[in-house]
Amino acid sequence: MESINLQSISAPMVNQSDLPFRILTRKYGATVAYTQMLIPEKLINDQAYLDFNQRDICGSAGGLERPVVVQLCGNDPETIVKAGRKLQSYCDAIDLNLGCPQDHARDGHFGGYLLGQKDWPLVEGIVSAMSNSFTVPVSAKIRLCQDTPKTVDLAKRIESAGASWVTLHARHVSARRRRQGAADLYEIKRLKEQLHIPVVSNGNVRTWADLEENRTFTGADGYMVGETLLGNPWYIPFIKHPPLL
Repeated sequence: MESINLQSISAPMVNQSDLPFRILTRKYGATVAYTQMLIPEKLINDQAYLDFNQRDICGSAGGLERPVVVQLCGNDPETIVKAGRKLQSYCDAIDLNLGCPQDHARDGHFGGYLLGQKDWPLVEGIVSAMSNSFTVPVSAKIRLCQDTPKTVDLAKRIESAGASWVTLHARHVSARRRRQGAADLYEIKRLKEQLHIPVVSNGNVRTWADLEENRTFTGADGYMVGETLLGNPWYIPFIKHPPLL
């Protein structure tokens, strides 16, 4: 855990967060980058999918390929652990996706559709199984629970289950609109005040001024940036003036 600098993070983005993109974000200042969300069942049963992602994760780029966090989704602890063991030697941490709002996540009952209180024991079981099975740290990326104040309660359970840090994308899950309204930075601040492990803030970073406001208000330990980097891979928090290309 000590070797991972969480200050500025390139977020996991489906079909975007491949090695070349991660290298760009690392080159211009990201302290760590996430892979896209990977599907455990395919890692286990589809050799071509496993081979591709192993190559993507362990590719050489003069040191810019590391540190990297692999993100997995799913709702079965045994399957997630089995898949993660195939990748743990190539990465620096493994993250559980608890925020994906897309239709396929709803249909498969994973991602942001595990945030309901009835699924909390399942989430705790998954995080605990990961933490007790992997040789690298485990984290979780969540969204706001539908009953917003309960987000802290869930995060505390994730902390107790063995997560080394939690990332909060402070919006509710919406299959129709992934970014329905502004992220609620107050909830990130509240989470930071309640947890003993690091908290990473995700959402509302479009400009340097946004970042400064986020840092001052939330007091988070790190800041994750996603789609802003698609247009400007060199725009990473903590780089006030992008380099000339």
